[in-house]
Amino acid sequence: MEKWDLYDKNRIKSDITIARGDSFPNDLYRIIIHVAIINSQGKMLIQQRQPFKHGWPDMWDVSVGGHGISGETSDQGAQRELKEELGINVDFTDIRPSFTVNFDTGFDDYYILRKDIRLSELTLQESEVQAVKYADKDEILSMIDSRIFIPYHKSIISLLFDMAGNFGRHAFRS
Repeated sequence: MEKWDLYDKNRIKSDITIARGDSFPNDLYRIIIHVAIINSQGKMLIQQRQPFKHGWPDMWDVSVGGHGISGETSDQGAQRELKEELGINVDFTDIRPSFTVNFDTGFDDYYILRKDIRLSELTLQESEVQAVKYADKDEILSMIDSRIFIPYHKSIISLLFDMAGNFGRHAFRS
């Protein structure tokens, strides 16, 4: 049974954990992790969820997504999810989320990695991932319109591409 640590609105960890499927106490939140891998051609590695998954079956998603589990930090969760779902080892010790989006029951932490990875090098987690491919921003936005990609706000997808290779709130020009 997967357990999640809960946090207050300031992201201070409480002493409360819940199991997947339990209802959330008022004013406590969980951490969700997303990792977007964007290659040197400006395409994102995306994954198709298995048809038997409870949430968003058969839909395409960013490179990796999942819950932070009890006892781990956001960066530890990102490292674990990336290894579990795609078989990629990346040390997240010195990597912070590129941005966080608040939602009703938690914090969505988005990590952006600039990395060239051959699809043949991946080891897909059979219980989670049925397929992977690379797609550019326009293709992903079109997939959202076609309802075959998880319905992220399009601005989040655009931000992932816009921030690839840049960290911060400003776009630097030479």
